[in-house]
Amino acid sequence: MRLPESDIAIIDRAARLRGRSRTDFVREAAVRAAEDVLMETVPIRMTPSGFKVFMAVLSGPATSVPEMVELFRRAAPWEDHGSKTGS
Repeated sequence: MRLPESDIAIIDRAARLRGRSRTDFVREAAVRAAEDVLMETVPIRMTPSGFKVFMAVLSGPATSVPEMVELFRRAAPWEDHGSKTGS
């Protein structure tokens, strides 16, 4: 594979930060990208009875997940209203 020197420099820097060789870093990134593409395009298969159950769950009433409710009630780290700035 032929790449511009600027691309190689970026790849080498990132590989060093991960403690990996350029080859290992590029292979891992390429495999991960390939898996993402395949997951986007591979159809999900299920039996007719499984599909009925799936549709029943989707059509049923929503239920809250306590952990998600608590998470959304928390202030984001960048919304720290408790600290005062010098302005």
